[in-house]
Amino acid sequence: MKLRRSLIAVAAIAALSTSVLAGCAAGGGSNDGGGSGESPALTIAKPDGAITTESNNPWVGDSSANRLGYKNVIFEPLAMVNAVGDNETTPWLAEKVEWSDDYTQLTVTPRKGVTWSDGEEFTADDVVFSYEMIRDTPAFDTGNIQLTDIVKDGDNVVLTFAESKFVKQAQVLHIPMVPEHIWKDIADPTTEVAPDPVGTGPYTLEKFSSQSVTLQARDDYWGGDLAVPTLYYISYNDNTALTTALANGDADWAQAFIPDVQGAFVDKDPEHNVFWAANTLSPDVLFLNHQQKPFNDLAFRQAVNMVIDRAAHTEIAREKAGPELTSVTGLPTPVGEQYIADEYKGEEFSIDVEGARKILEDAGYTWDGDALIDPDGEPVAFTLQVPQGWNDYVTGISLIADQVKETLGADAKVDTPDADTWWANKRSGDFDAIMHWTDGGTTPYDLYSDTMDGRWLLAGADVDFNFGRYENAEATELLNTYATSASDEERTAAIEQVQKIFVEDVPVIPVGTHPVLGEYNTRGYVGWPGEKDQYATADPTQVTVPLILTKLKPAE
Repeated sequence: MKLRRSLIAVAAIAALSTSVLAGCAAGGGSNDGGGSGESPALTIAKPDGAITTESNNPWVGDSSANRLGYKNVIFEPLAMVNAVGDNETTPWLAEKVEWSDDYTQLTVTPRKGVTWSDGEEFTADDVVFSYEMIRDTPAFDTGNIQLTDIVKDGDNVVLTFAESKFVKQAQVLHIPMVPEHIWKDIADPTTEVAPDPVGTGPYTLEKFSSQSVTLQARDDYWGGDLAVPTLYYISYNDNTALTTALANGDADWAQAFIPDVQGAFVDKDPEHNVFWAANTLSPDVLFLNHQQKPFNDLAFRQAVNMVIDRAAHTEIAREKAGPELTSVTGLPTPVGEQYIADEYKGEEFSIDVEGARKILEDAGYTWDGDALIDPDGEPVAFTLQVPQGWNDYVTGISLIADQVKETLGADAKVDTPDADTWWANKRSGDFDAIMHWTDGGTTPYDLYSDTMDGRWLLAGADVDFNFGRYENAEATELLNTYATSASDEERTAAIEQVQKIFVEDVPVIPVGTHPVLGEYNTRGYVGWPGEKDQYATADPTQVTVPLILTKLKPAE
């Protein structure tokens, strides 16, 4: 369970071909990037509808740069932490990053030879300034990184934190760097729209409209020559329009759940169209309301957990987008195999209707015909909620409702409110059960903290995780130990105890894996991440996009 403290770039980032190959294969439909002898553009698609207001502020969550994802090719981080594969860290704007033994201090060596897109040199002062922005602007510290000190030490920058960042290394390293010489004169960075964004990234903004955003490759990028000359970011009205664009070649790259992705996308050009569901440490779970019937009763939580058909969920709801969730610890495998306690290695979910009914009988439940009656003599009923239009989730909770009705006799209903209503209900706890994901990360911490940690409840009436208001002081303390300990042995012992509580007390019900989806084609370019080369996810909205774009090469 150990992550390397010292992650050093053993070689410079490999440059791509020093010249763009003439006459390479055409890529994304009509967006050919220019004349017939030029390399094709890539069109990156989102299903968010028209984005009418331009904002290129990398720190504002609902800015157009964030919503479409193009901020990642303008503003770069010090390093990139891989959510898949070996969870390795790749130094980026840093030549070296090194954590202290207790992960409360990070020493960074800024990369030499990097320039901002306006020609100014990238320096340690920019690193200091960017982190000071985070420390001094609470609205930007979304990862709660708790910076206490930022100093230059020769050629290095040393960051000190109030507590261990072992479980939040990505949140620290993925912060975008901005140029001090521009942002120091901005009075209020929280409202800045940055109409002419300056970054170290491989592309610069050329044109913004409500239909598309155009970015051009830099010819002075520190990471070498870029195979793709132009990026178009387009926001389609919905998933249906996006799917059509991917299928007919008008769009090249997207992250979306596509019903019947094989028939709707892959089979349209099986030689070139690729769909990859990158398995991470994030599962889909049922958050259960622990403050009211029926899920405040452990026996009922255990019984429902025992009758869910997870194979059917993978096959029908998720349409095989990712592997089945099998470990009783809730950890997706094989990516989470290394973190499963010895006690639970090889212990997998299985449907056990007879065992579930026996647990209920022993707890005082009875049946009136086929209807389940609780120990107070009341019929057992609950409602499962997810937003309308979330097809995979709607199908998933419908399967669960049918399974629970047929096997246990509880009156399980399905409700699909609009997304805003559901979001408010989720945060306030106004539900019986909801399907939701957890964060992924590169350790099990996010899975278990998001579902069990009492510290989420300190926020007040509305919470951002632990939606079911599960309270267990021991679990909270163990999670804190895992996050703050300087010892691998202590961390291992803590997470094994957390898993035991998770398995035995059923704070949530794990249902399926929640992979990071990606769709792309190889008509114009090769070198994409995929099942055989998991150097990043294939999601074009992630911080790792510059890494992908420096690896792409023209197709033969």
